[in-house]
This record gives sequence, structure tokens and C-alpha cells, in this order.
Amino acid sequence: MTETIQKKNIVRRLYDWVLHWADTRYGTPALATLSFAESSFFPVPPDVLLIALDMGKPKRSFYYALICSIASVLGGILGYYIGLGLWELLSGFFFSYIPGFTPEIFAKVQEMYNEYGFAAVLIAGFTPIPYKVFTIASGVFGMNFPLFVLASVISRSARFFIVSTMIYFFGEPIKKFIDKYFNLLSAAFVVLIILGFAGIKYLF
Repeated sequence: MTETIQKKNIVRRLYDWVLHWADTRYGTPALATLSFAESSFFPVPPDVLLIALDMGKPKRSFYYALICSIASVLGGILGYYIGLGLWELLSGFFFSYIPGFTPEIFAKVQEMYNEYGFAAVLIAGFTPIPYKVFTIASGVFGMNFPLFVLASVISRSARFFIVSTMIYFFGEPIKKFIDKYFNLLSAAFVVLIILGFAGIKYLF
């Protein structure tokens, strides 16, 4: 219990540290760095800084979403190669020190790969399961690399551009809505993706 509380406190401090970059001139490079790192090891998702930057400069919302998407995909490629070549060496570190990275979650992701394959990475961008688990798992399970990159581009771009589009058009009210219901919205989007792939499988 004490260890869990300590991890939560660390994540909370990291969250506040991430958010403070929005009020500096280094907001954009911080967003790129965070998006890259979050795809393989950093515990705080880039959405918090993306939303803050979008709110500060709404006209640059789509630019921020683009930066976030590109950096996240590149970070995902790093995660893929960690899984492909370094997992046996680093698995203990990830399970012990990276919040949200547990053997149980990793096993759940493996189930998703077995059932959905390519779609698992598409779904990954919208699930509460940390995206880094999917990127590393893709390497561990030997997913086809071009397909992994394609799925990452689609899922991450969709996630960040949806957030920035909502901020661009609706501003502060939608920010509060996203903060409150992001996991619910993500779950709904995942259901739509699964139904879409099930429909394609049925038709063809």
C-alpha cells in the first residue's frame, strides 16, 4: 500500500512538472520530448501539456497536435526496439519502476494481440492502458514493423488531433469535459474500432 501511494505521489509531481512547461517559452520542445518519452517509458501522457498549450494558443492547436503525433510515433519506435532486443534485460525495471506497467497488464495486452493483431495498436491510442505497454509489447511479440508504424501513426494522430480539434472549436468548456470524461470517450472509441474491424472481418 505504501509503495502504491509513493508511486502515485511521484506521478502527481511529474504531472505538475509537465504542466508547468506550458507557461514557458519551451512549451513546444517540451511537448515533443514528453510525447517521445511517454511512448516508451515516461508515465505522464502528453495530453495534459497538449491541452494546456492548445488553450494558451488555440490557433496553433493543430501544429501542437502534429508535433505531438510525430514525436509519439518516433518514441513508439524506440519502445518497439526495446521490446524486440532488450526486453529480457529490462523487463524487471519496467515492471518494478514504471507506473501502469505490470505483468497483469502486459498479459492483457498479449490477449489483445492474439485476438485483434494490427487493430490492437490502433486501439492502444485510446485505451486507459499506457501506450508504452503496446509499443514494447509489439516488439516482444514480433509484430510486423511497417504495420506497427502505420497503426501508431493512425492511432496517435487520431487521438491528439481529436483533442486539439475539440479545444480549437470549443475552448474551456470542452477542456473540462475532456478532463472529466476522457476515459469514457476513449472506451467508446475503442468499441467503435472493434465493431468496425468485426464488420470488415464479417464482410470479407
